[in-house]
Parts: sequence; C-alpha cells; structure tokens
Amino acid sequence: MRSTSVSAAPRRGRRTALVAAGLVAALTLTATACGGSEDEADTKPGGGTSQAADAGDTGGGEGGLAAGLADRLKEHGIDVDKWKDGGWKNWDEDKWLSEAKDFVNPVIEGLWQPDRMKSAKEADKTVTTKDAAADQGATDPEPAPVEAVAEKKPYHENAAPVGKVFFDSPEGSMVCSGTVIKDVNHPGKSNLVWTAGHCVHAGGSGGWYRNIAFVPSYNDYGKSEAELANATATEMAPYGTWWADWASTSNQWIQGGSESGGDGAAYDYSVLHVKPEQGSKSLEETVGAALEVDFSAPSATEVSSMGAWGYPAAAPYNGLEMFKCVDRPGRLSLSPSLPTMYRIGCTMTGGSSGGGWFRVVDGETKLVSNTSIGPLENTWLAGPQLGRAAEALYQDMSKTYGGQ
Repeated sequence: MRSTSVSAAPRRGRRTALVAAGLVAALTLTATACGGSEDEADTKPGGGTSQAADAGDTGGGEGGLAAGLADRLKEHGIDVDKWKDGGWKNWDEDKWLSEAKDFVNPVIEGLWQPDRMKSAKEADKTVTTKDAAADQGATDPEPAPVEAVAEKKPYHENAAPVGKVFFDSPEGSMVCSGTVIKDVNHPGKSNLVWTAGHCVHAGGSGGWYRNIAFVPSYNDYGKSEAELANATATEMAPYGTWWADWASTSNQWIQGGSESGGDGAAYDYSVLHVKPEQGSKSLEETVGAALEVDFSAPSATEVSSMGAWGYPAAAPYNGLEMFKCVDRPGRLSLSPSLPTMYRIGCTMTGGSSGGGWFRVVDGETKLVSNTSIGPLENTWLAGPQLGRAAEALYQDMSKTYGGQ
C-alpha cells in the first residue's frame, strides 16, 4: 500500500496440525473486532498472464547460479559476476527488465542480513481524495478508521503464513508483506507466496524489482529495535529467507500501474514461487501452514467481515511488528471501466502492502484479497477482487513452476 512505503526460534518441520491450531486462534474474526454478524464472528477458521523466467537446473551454473538462470542473465547483457558483486544496483532505464518474460532474480546468499532488513523502507501507494471518489455510483461511503491491533506473539503460533517481502528498487531497499498460500497442484508442499504487484514490479514506468525475498514470521517475537540491536538471522528470520525464483503479476499492473496505483490498482496482485536460501524442504512444510486462495470474488455486500494482516513500516509503526485490522468491507471504484475494489477501515501504513486479506468460508480462513492502496491519512485500505484473471495467473504459476 503506498501509504496508501533471545527467545528460541521455532523448530522447523513441525506437524501442520500443531501450527494450524495456532492459526485458528490468530485468524478468528470476532464480533468485537469487526462488527459483523454473530454467526460468522463465532466461526473458528482453520489454518497472469505474466510469464516468469526459467531458472533452469539447480546446479553447475556460472557464479554459483543455476545454469539456465546464468544464461538468462547473459541474454539481457548482464554479467553474472558483476551482478552478484553489486551490479544489480544499476537501474539504467533502457536496461530495466520490464516485460513479463524478463524476470530474473538470482540468489545472492547473505544479502538480506538483519540490519539490511530493518533498514528497508515501506513500498506504498497513495491515492488522493479526488481519485478515491472517481465513480461515486459504485463507491460506498468511506469507512470509519479501524485501529490496527498488534498480532499475538510468537507469530509462528498465531499467524504462521504471514511474513515480509523484501526487494531492491532504484530508491533503495524496500519492504512489503506477503502470505504463504496453498498450491492446489502440489498439496502440502507449496512454495507459493501471495503479495501485491507493486511489490515486485514498478508498473508502467519501470520494470521488475531485484533481490525479491520472503521472510515468514519475520521478527517472530516482535522484539523492539533496541532488543534487536545485535539480532541474529534466526531471530529475524526463524524459517529462513526464501528467494523468488519465479514471479507473476497481471499484465494490467505491468502496463497500467503507477505511483498512485493507476489503472493497474484493481489488478495489483502477484504470485511468487520461492526457494530457500539454504535447505531443501518446501515453504509449506517448513512453516507448517498455508492458506487457500478464494477466487470467487464475492460482492462486498455478501461478506460481513474481512481482515487485513501485515507489517506496517511507516510512522507511527516501524515495520518490526505484525498488525491486523478487521472490518465489514465496502466498495471502492477508481473508474467505471475497472472492477470495484474492496475497502475496509484500517490505520496500517506503508509496509502492509501486499499483506493478505482473509475471510471465513465454511469455517475455513481463506485469502480473498491483498492490500494495494490507501489514503495519505491512513484511515482505510483497499484491495483487488480476485476473480478469474487472478485464478488463471495462480494456476499457471502452480502448474508451470509449482513442483520445482
């Protein structure tokens, strides 16, 4: 959302049922929090068209990279050794890889150290009052602000699928939020993460960001900046750092996304396929939980409550703690030619971008949207409806790359 910008680590490989139990408690939508109906509030939930680059085989590549990925870099005139030595900082607009097929994101082991993670700035999308009122015929009244509530700690017991997405942009290191999602074609072994399109691609004026990585349950115990002065990698990243080896976002975002969301805002979503910086287990097996994505795109009038989770990083937050907002959704229309977006009251700021929005369906918590845009005043958030286009992007990612 463009602002609308030591305790022991959990054991890896724990049984999904145990983690899911914590997830149930964390994602329960209460009547007090959301003002929804008693029936749904009391339910106990359970745990594009764009084309990503082919990373090829997993060994024998130049500079420690997979052979296919090294070749891919060379196709774009990128020297592998120079890239890994800092050449990725060159943001020559003429060479900024922008097309869907151009995504490359070689692992630079050890790049995302605790200090670098803490210094990353929020990636946010702001809209003006005029933009937000563009089509009042399909826009519901602005919701009252809902104060964000800190998630219970440790996060791996209460909201295990939620984490932070880190990446490098021309402005420096940036941060968003993301969610571990199920892979329907590879049950129990998902390596998929859901986030916002603007957390991986600059939209119409730029290209793919670099060094994109996901850290589930970031700062698991929600320690303060002072407590993290000498933090270890395990404290900040209890399940390790997961690099995006493939990424997809919508063509609408690639072509029409802008600093204020633009025409791409209603399609501002992304699916990442990730691999661990170290280790071989899948993300879902390592974290012990993942959420199903709901692509039914229900009307806002059909849903009594939605909850947004993320790591807000702009003041008054500092990006070190996970927060959540739960509210009854309304509709936001930025243009008569675009799908309406969901909107809820929430005081979370930049950094919560890409964080999942959840709702309860037949007793199960499902991801139904993600944070995309919000106002400068940080009183509400808006996210895209996930319909057939989003499902097609997800299915393509799952079938093409999911088992790798």
